[in-house]
Amino acid sequence: MTTNDTKQPASKKVIVIAVTGTPPPKALKIYGDFGQWIPSEHDNQASSNFCVVDTTQTSSFPEPKHVAGVIITGSPAMVTAREPWSLQVETWITHLTDQHIPILGICYGHQLLAQALGGKVDFHPLGREIGTVPIELTEHSRHDPLFSQSPSQFYANVTHAQSVVELPPNSVLIGKNDYEPIQAFRFKDNVWGVQFHPEFTADIMRFYIFERFDSLEEQGLDIKVLFDNIQTTPDSRAVLDNFITLCL
Repeated sequence: MTTNDTKQPASKKVIVIAVTGTPPPKALKIYGDFGQWIPSEHDNQASSNFCVVDTTQTSSFPEPKHVAGVIITGSPAMVTAREPWSLQVETWITHLTDQHIPILGICYGHQLLAQALGGKVDFHPLGREIGTVPIELTEHSRHDPLFSQSPSQFYANVTHAQSVVELPPNSVLIGKNDYEPIQAFRFKDNVWGVQFHPEFTADIMRFYIFERFDSLEEQGLDIKVLFDNIQTTPDSRAVLDNFITLCL
């Protein structure tokens, strides 16, 4: 279900996919919008389990009583720009958090959650992290509903220029790597942020590297190495699927 009509039937709670932007035009044409990347390809009831809301185009959001959970997508926007639509999402987030509704933020969503809950976001001093990278889990992952079955290290796809540089109060670090000290966190017991993209396929990751070819070369990155290191990331995808299962 893709809509900006936030009225939902009382008998059916849905996972809201809060879309915070669109992919580059070519990716949009080939792979669809961000909202289409979230549901599992094995979910035969995806159309009824999800409601896609374009947060950049609406000022109203589904009422908590109709929401089983929220997934906030990535975006080409920057959290520190504090655009009006983004600030509205922050307000909605804090309200949902108080209602103990499960929330998962991906990339931009991860950063937006951190900022809304009292953390800090800024540009990464070394520039963009992009490609398939290792994620190392902390001891806080061992009993976490999304990460407890994950290996202590797995691979995930990333592309981001900004980062969470300070965790919100009452949150714990779940994942990290050498480049990015905060790859995943949990706030209290119902909110998670992941800097990586569990919804990215290997083909989507290749597209993003190709799309940013010139700027990545200017940053001094070895494009061939980036392409050679791309792989499927089932353990990363499992984190997203675990969240969906938790909500439903």
